[in-house]
Amino acid sequence: MLHTLPIRESDRQSRPAGFSIAVLIPCYNEEASVAKVVEGFRDCLPDATILVYDNNSSDRTRQVAGSAGAVVRGEALQGKGHVVRRMFADVEADIYVLVDGDDTYDPEAAPVMVRRLIEQHLDMVTAVRLPVEHQAYRLGHSIGNHVLSRLVCRLFGNRISDVMSGYRVFSRRFVKSFPALAAGFETETEFTIHALELRMPIGEVSTKYRSRRAGSRSKLHTVSDGLRILHTIMTLVKQERPLQSFGLTGLALLAAALGLGLPVVAEFLQSGLVPRLPTALLSTGLVLASSLAFVCGLVLEQVARGRQELKRLAYLSIPAIGNGP
Repeated sequence: MLHTLPIRESDRQSRPAGFSIAVLIPCYNEEASVAKVVEGFRDCLPDATILVYDNNSSDRTRQVAGSAGAVVRGEALQGKGHVVRRMFADVEADIYVLVDGDDTYDPEAAPVMVRRLIEQHLDMVTAVRLPVEHQAYRLGHSIGNHVLSRLVCRLFGNRISDVMSGYRVFSRRFVKSFPALAAGFETETEFTIHALELRMPIGEVSTKYRSRRAGSRSKLHTVSDGLRILHTIMTLVKQERPLQSFGLTGLALLAAALGLGLPVVAEFLQSGLVPRLPTALLSTGLVLASSLAFVCGLVLEQVARGRQELKRLAYLSIPAIGNGP
């Protein structure tokens, strides 16, 4: 597992300078907490532009965020993924800080994460959540996060500890090359897999994670959103690892064909007869389907490699932190 660096006191007191920073806060019905979030990041990153993107809130989120000093904008399409797509498309900055508007993350970690991004020339720094209260993590969320994180690490690389963290710092190079195809909470999984697939330089910082304020309610549904995230992972496996995906399917079909066909072949060798013709035909069909799956996997692997090369070129066309055009 990637070593997660702690926050030093000297890091807390130092503040990055010389780069334009945008703090992006997607919100949906966060009237109870958004002002605290805006104030916290305004204190810790005084030179940053703080933008709250409201996603059709039915409460006073927009008014409260505006009164707290944030630039307030909106996104009509419902879902965090849609908001992230709009923010990444609209906002221009050197460094982007993305954080949820529920006041569960520590704003004091932001200068540390930004400085680490700059000094180590990284493209993404993830806040690894360390609960400071028993209620901070619901049991279902904790189990789901652990299972999905382990699955992503197993399939795409063991470089990120907290795949579902909603607190991250990105370079402009990451943001402007990120396709942002997700609609909901699976967007965090997309961040992770995008960075891992392009082999971007990434880092982690451990931060405090607290429970929501009174009156604030989680929008994440453990089962339904967990299944959507799992579906996203499987879809990305098929897109980014087609040989692995179709190869496993081909192996399963081949195993079924051998299980059905070997007894028929053995009987034919002994008697010269094929008494179970339907079984023989089914076994033959499964072998053909297995071969087709392998061929599809090989072809799509080359297509995926071409797509990855194009994404890499798009990523490299954007200047790195501190570099001119």
